[in-house]
Amino acid sequence: MPPTPPVPERRPHTGRRRNEAARQAILAAARRLLAAGGGEPVTVDSLAREAGIGKQTIYRWWPSKGAVLLEALTSTARDQVSTPDTGALESDLAAFLCDLFQAGTAPDNAAMLGTLLAEAARDPQVADLLRDFTRTRRGDLRTIVERARERGETAAGTDVDLLVDQAFGVYWFRFLSGHAPLTPEVARTLARTLALGAR
Repeated sequence: MPPTPPVPERRPHTGRRRNEAARQAILAAARRLLAAGGGEPVTVDSLAREAGIGKQTIYRWWPSKGAVLLEALTSTARDQVSTPDTGALESDLAAFLCDLFQAGTAPDNAAMLGTLLAEAARDPQVADLLRDFTRTRRGDLRTIVERARERGETAAGTDVDLLVDQAFGVYWFRFLSGHAPLTPEVARTLARTLALGAR
């Protein structure tokens, strides 16, 4: 009986790791381009140049430039703004709003948002994706308020959507107008006001 040929040693598969590294490089490039601002539109070409990859790699992961920008923004928000569950509405709101205000006023993040708003003004697809992003963020805050409702902390007729709009309304108005700062003290005062109004 002839000897059994040796089984060739399997090399570890690196394709997935390499692909994930390229994906993260593209997201990092998108964040840098958004933060750089300057009024220049972000394009697939500029993303590819900044990431040091080919355009086809971008389209392997995302259907459009807007989808890349949305994921760059969403992943940043997910990392920096928590959805706390402390057991009390006021402290949950305070934690969420403190994170939101801090993230939104960090120089790179503020520049990213400003550039993305400019992109949305000239690109309807980016505008649609930005609305998707704000719906997701509103959903996170709705979760906090609905938990409070289940604990019996809110009145039966509390308008959850209006409460959420009030919270984000302060953020966006101060962010866009710059007439007053978004500080932790403002976040805590807003949380207290909203929690009292919901009882």
